[in-house]
Amino acid sequence: MQLGGKRWFLIVMLSLVGQVAWAVENNFFNLFIQDAFGASLSDVALMVSASALTATATTLFVGAWSDRVGRRKIFIVGGTLLWGLSILAFAGLQSASAALARDAAAIATFGITLTIAFDCIMTFFGSLSNDSCFNAWMTDVTDSTNRGKVEGVNSAMPLLAMLVVFGGAMFLMVVGEDGSVTYNYPLFFTIIGVLVLIAGVLALFLLEDSHPVAKPRGNYLAEVLYGFKPSSMREHKMLYLVLGGYCVFSTALQVFMPYYVLYLRLPYILGENYVFVMAPGIIIAAVFTMLYGRTVDGRGFLRAVMLPLVLFLVGCVMLTFFTNAAGVFVGSVLMLCGYLGACACFGAEVRNNTPLDRVGLFQGLRIFMVVLIPMLIGPWIGSTISASSGAIAGFGVVGDGFTPSSLIFLGGAFVGALTFAVLLVMARMKAKDTGRGE
Repeated sequence: MQLGGKRWFLIVMLSLVGQVAWAVENNFFNLFIQDAFGASLSDVALMVSASALTATATTLFVGAWSDRVGRRKIFIVGGTLLWGLSILAFAGLQSASAALARDAAAIATFGITLTIAFDCIMTFFGSLSNDSCFNAWMTDVTDSTNRGKVEGVNSAMPLLAMLVVFGGAMFLMVVGEDGSVTYNYPLFFTIIGVLVLIAGVLALFLLEDSHPVAKPRGNYLAEVLYGFKPSSMREHKMLYLVLGGYCVFSTALQVFMPYYVLYLRLPYILGENYVFVMAPGIIIAAVFTMLYGRTVDGRGFLRAVMLPLVLFLVGCVMLTFFTNAAGVFVGSVLMLCGYLGACACFGAEVRNNTPLDRVGLFQGLRIFMVVLIPMLIGPWIGSTISASSGAIAGFGVVGDGFTPSSLIFLGGAFVGALTFAVLLVMARMKAKDTGRGE
């Protein structure tokens, strides 16, 4: 299936702009709610949990609905435009809270509540357009001959978006008299909101609907829950095995990724010079992934995914035992190349095994398996490892005396190694089905 220049432009644009918006939510909403309203870590945890649950539920329900009506474009365009407007709303939250509350304590309480509520609203529109329908559209317009190539580009966007967001934020940094650092949040959210709105307008004129066949199946709720039924798992065994392996790998990543930057910023690791390791590492990993993604199209999933998994494990082991700048840089590059490369392979294979009459529906199951479960399990493993490792509290402390330990990378490597057990089951199943291995 030939994609053509226009579709490639839309894939790159919507993927990058969408990931920029998610990078702002994942990284700067946490800073905003603390800087603007003095939120506690429990407030931040509540916001993150509420957002993750909103994203999962939205993708499940909207993805299934787009299958029923046989349309993707209206959800992509409408959701993206509303997504941009909801981000713009954050620019006025501080002034709105000050206008509607009487004193400082009330302003803080009201501001925290508004921020969490608006984060869920923003997540709803973002998941409606990006997680469910844009991802479904990409599956609709690709096939097994080019999904690896497309997924290589798509998988590189989250880290490239982080580079764009953090690089842009440097120009909006505000340093206080006491040396504290914050940002011009109203201008920052305005720029991102306008960027998302522009993407929505361009999609309105350029995006052609993929026209999935509308197949109403009676009870809507039963259809939403279809992916969780044992009979569905038996019917689509390979898809669930791929999602299971992807879930294990994503959990391994979440063991250390929430604490990765905090670890690099420790004074005895890289300190504030961490950006000079992260930025080139991200660029190298992104280029590797874009080039490597097409490998799954030619060699098949099981062969293609092995190299990224090995790179990931080696990188994690290096980050565990090397604390000098050179060791941390090489370990980071290997880990990031493995992370993005494996995600590209898993993402392409999920698309290859997704039933074409339920593409939207299974986007919700993908978010449930690849985002929600890993986010609920992985960070707790990492925090437990650090808490029991005797790491010294001080610079870069998270919460009550928590400092990331290098052992979180070893924990990630251990969980990541479990992915090979799932791949072994997949290989045996393919050999049984075809009479030979892939």
